[in-house]
Formats: sequence, C-alpha cells, structure tokens
Amino acid sequence: MPINRPVATALAVALCLLVSACGGSSGQGDESDGQDREAAASKAGYPVTLDNCGHEETFEKAPSRVVVMNGASVAEVSTLLALGLQDRIIANQQGYGMSEVPGRAAAVKALPTGDVKLNDAYDIPREAMFGLRPDLVLSLTSYGFDQKNGFATRGQLRDIGANSYVSPQGCDAEPSRMTLADSYRLLRDMGRIFNVGDRAEKLIAASEKNIATVAEKVEGQHRPKVMVLFSHMTMGANEFSSVVSNGIVNDILAKAGAVNAFADASRTTFADLSKEKVAATDVDAVVVIAYNDPNPAAYAEKLLKEFPQWPAARNHTYVTLSDSMYLGPSNDLAVRKIARTLHPDVF
Repeated sequence: MPINRPVATALAVALCLLVSACGGSSGQGDESDGQDREAAASKAGYPVTLDNCGHEETFEKAPSRVVVMNGASVAEVSTLLALGLQDRIIANQQGYGMSEVPGRAAAVKALPTGDVKLNDAYDIPREAMFGLRPDLVLSLTSYGFDQKNGFATRGQLRDIGANSYVSPQGCDAEPSRMTLADSYRLLRDMGRIFNVGDRAEKLIAASEKNIATVAEKVEGQHRPKVMVLFSHMTMGANEFSSVVSNGIVNDILAKAGAVNAFADASRTTFADLSKEKVAATDVDAVVVIAYNDPNPAAYAEKLLKEFPQWPAARNHTYVTLSDSMYLGPSNDLAVRKIARTLHPDVF
C-alpha cells in the first residue's frame, strides 16, 4: 500500500525543517552548522539492533545497498516499495508479474536485478552476492543463507560488512504459523532498520482499520469453505500439491468471513493432495493465487468445470489474487476482495 501524497509531503517538510537544508544563509558559518545538524539527523535512531532468527543484527545507519533474494516471494520488495525505499535496492530477484496494488508490478519490474547469473534455485549464488557489495540482504526464509545450497551465509555476509534479515516465521523455512501480525512485523522491522518507523506505523494503522471494517461487516455470516491454491504450480507428487493448508491465508480467510476447506489436510504450509481427495471435499469458493500467471481466471474456470459437484462450481464462485494473499503490506486488499465475493449482501 503506497504512502499517499499528503503524508509523503509532510514527511519531506519535516525532514527539511530538521536538517535546515531548504534555504537560509549561504555564509560559511551557517553552512558548517547545517552540515553538523544534517550529520546528527542522519545518525538519529541508530544504532538499531534486531534479534533475527538467533542472529543479532546491528545497524549503524540506514542501508543503501540492499539485495532482495527471490525465495518465491514479493513480501520483502513490496514492503520496501510501500515504505518508499526503492532507491536503496541495488538488486531484486522477486516478482509475481502482477499485483492488487496499482502500479506495484511495474515498480517491481523496474528495479535493478544486479545483472547476476542465478543458480539452479533461481537465486543469487555466493560469489555473485559478494560482487554486489551489499550492506543488507533480505530473504524470505533461512534457506536463502544456506551454504550447502551455494548461498552466502549470514556469517560470510557479516564478514564483508553486510547485515542480513530473514522475514517473520522464516527461520525454519516453513512459514505455516504465519499470520497478519507477521506482515506488520516485517513493516515495523524495515521501519526500524531504515529509520522510517512513522511510515510503517501509518501503513499498519490503515491496514488494521480496513480489515476491521470488513470483519465487522461479515461477523455472524455463514462462513464458506474455501480452497486456496497457486495456479499452474507443482510442489509434490500429487496432482494438487499447491493447495495452501496453513499460514497467513487462514488468517486472511478468517477476517473475510471464511474458512480453509483444507486446513486439516496438512500440518505444513502446503497440502499434497490427490484428485480424489479434492473431489470428495465440499468447496464453496476457490481462491487462485497467481504467480507469474497472466490468466489465473482461466485456471479457476478450469477447476470449476473439473469439479462440477462443488457448491463453488454450481454458484460459479472464485477469486483471483496475487501478492496481497501472502506476507506483505497489502493483505487488507485480499481480505476485502474475498469478503465482497463471498458476502456481497453486506457490502
């Protein structure tokens, strides 16, 4: 969710007044005083220390050479963009190809990639990472810092002067316990690291307000059973291996007045399901998450034709989403879109 123009303007004015860089005398004494004040302002709020997956990361100043690893995520890059920090990114490997936030997909695509050759995991290998000379590397999970997969470890990054950060619930590379609170934690952590905590809190407050408004409208309504899955994606041995069973999607569904039809199918994030299991489950609605899929609606239509016995098929009920359905700054958009589709009478 981008910062609106009045807020951005107010922040710029406040910074201008703080560092006295918007006018005044050109005399040598005043210039020296201004430089001293600017140095003090840039130091304000630092050092910042975070305990991140058992690693203590201390920031002496705001990072200026940020590398965002792939991790099949857009949470980290979207959070930086929402906070207005795109100019700090020197290499980004994340992208879903689409977004519920107007202009977000284009903004992600426009970011530099670092011109590195990716490894077999479609991410940045160790030597290429060193060549980028980052001062902060972001990864969705600890997988992105695993030496046996050819990545730079957090210790190796520290040796070259770079901090590292694993997103909330990513320490064990299994974000099945993720909730909306983790999206807010990611925003707050980035706000602290880059000394833009006020921007982070405004985004969080707006999201919480939007979600609370929706939750109030759907309170007491029948809660449809929803199947959530990624389109055209295989993660296991069975035909339906990209069905989401646990994680932040369940929190989003709950706020939208729904439940996950396959919440009990697995203890991990994804369930690896046979066609028979899927066919035997009552599904009132389908949420298709698009990952670089230009036509997720076609995938949803195909599913409804494949399982005509579903209430979802009889009522032709589905929702297509992308980045707002996952960890990141725009979960309120997913909550609102799902709720409006499932409970149109209360909106």
